[in-house]
Amino acid sequence: MTNQANKENMTANTVGRLCFRNVNALAPMVRVGTLPTRLLSLDYGADIVYSEELIDIKMAQCQRVVNEVLETVDFVAPDERVMFRTCEKEKDRVVFQMVGYTRELSLSAMENDVAAIDVNMGCPKEYSTKGGMGAALLSDPDKIEAILRTLVKGVSKPVTCKIRILPTLEDTLSLVKRIENTGVAAIAVHGRLKDERPRHPVHCDFIQAIAEAVSIPVIANGGSLDRVKAHADIEEFRKATGASSVMVARAAMWNPSVFRSQGLLSVEEVMEEYLKYAIRYDNHAFNTKYCLCQMLRDKVESPLGKQLKSAQTNKEICEGYGLQEYYKKTQAELQARREAIQTNHNHPNQPVLDGDVTTMHVKFERREYPGEFSPKMFLLEWSRKENLEQPRYETVQRSQDRAFQSMVTMTGKKYRSTLWEKSKKYAEQASAIVCLRVLGLPEGRAGEEYSGLVGKRKREKNNEMPDEEDTTTYFGARKRHLSENPEEQRVTNYSK
Repeated sequence: MTNQANKENMTANTVGRLCFRNVNALAPMVRVGTLPTRLLSLDYGADIVYSEELIDIKMAQCQRVVNEVLETVDFVAPDERVMFRTCEKEKDRVVFQMVGYTRELSLSAMENDVAAIDVNMGCPKEYSTKGGMGAALLSDPDKIEAILRTLVKGVSKPVTCKIRILPTLEDTLSLVKRIENTGVAAIAVHGRLKDERPRHPVHCDFIQAIAEAVSIPVIANGGSLDRVKAHADIEEFRKATGASSVMVARAAMWNPSVFRSQGLLSVEEVMEEYLKYAIRYDNHAFNTKYCLCQMLRDKVESPLGKQLKSAQTNKEICEGYGLQEYYKKTQAELQARREAIQTNHNHPNQPVLDGDVTTMHVKFERREYPGEFSPKMFLLEWSRKENLEQPRYETVQRSQDRAFQSMVTMTGKKYRSTLWEKSKKYAEQASAIVCLRVLGLPEGRAGEEYSGLVGKRKREKNNEMPDEEDTTTYFGARKRHLSENPEEQRVTNYSK
């Protein structure tokens, strides 16, 4: 039996492990390969989806957090940024890709959330190569071998890698055979040299030679320029390279429905479905905007494109696509889930009197507030409208971790969050939230039913905001109500 026949009769993986033969995969792409794009690609027919490439050192600093509200697992950096977010829907088909590997990065906390681990050894971008990672590794096969052997031995999930071809076929084949001997489950090959760019034709002959030389699955990549425009082209690219599978990058970035066997959908329809995932999973607005702009391509200067580029929040992006009701409904569902989870955990977030300071267990989450609004702004505007002394903030810093905690004084009363924040600014926002919640005032959270307090600044853009008389009447009435019913401002002093 020939070597090729042997390969075709081999089982790539054991039962329950990701198979890399005869699959169409979404390629790893910086800023593009976030959760909404991955889920949409799976919906359209992708068999495997790769995360965007993430730097090992940054991931080593992350904490694994189960996000019960979004029903996701988040890997959160010390500055509160979500570096990687995944969910149950993709658990068995998502490949986590990293650039480099440091011993400080423990993959044990991650391997149960993904289907495989991939090391990028072909990225030509400076942020990868200047650290000796990415395509810079191609000139150091000993280091490649050491990294892959360590990973294969250290994690229970399949380990793969992605490379570019070397200047000579002989050197390329020598490298891939060494890679195969490390025990990796598959190898993805971008059929271009390190210095070549998308405008250069892909070297199908190199990929074909690699596929014939090794027994592990070979995933062909690099055909979006002149070969892969629609689903049928994926199979043609597979045949041209003799590879086991195909990895699609830019063609999927422009229109993820390239994975549909029934044919491409209109970009407008795809963008709308993408945006729904972005809202459902609280994708960062700037990432949402970036991915949608890639789909618009040469239409980015159209009226829709200009509206998209000017949007600062996911809510504003939804307005351009007529998805205001979907946004409102989804935010309401997420808020209801937050409240239900809080109740189920039996941790009622009620104000507690600590001496003369009213405290609550509150954390300021920047993404929950539209860019132009903040709790501090709401509190300041309310004090001005009611002719009260402006809020005064006092902040302390904890020496052991340099975290901050702030207290705000409003009408002689003091308010503070029991949680410590990473910055003074966030600590002040948290204390403002406590004050606003105790007083029963809106705080500017996205999807909040009433947000007219600072409407004066927004009114020129949105004629649906309440007028100043309504706002003043509301807060005037609220102030009178609290003065007539002081028991509503009382809090319970109890020990935890």
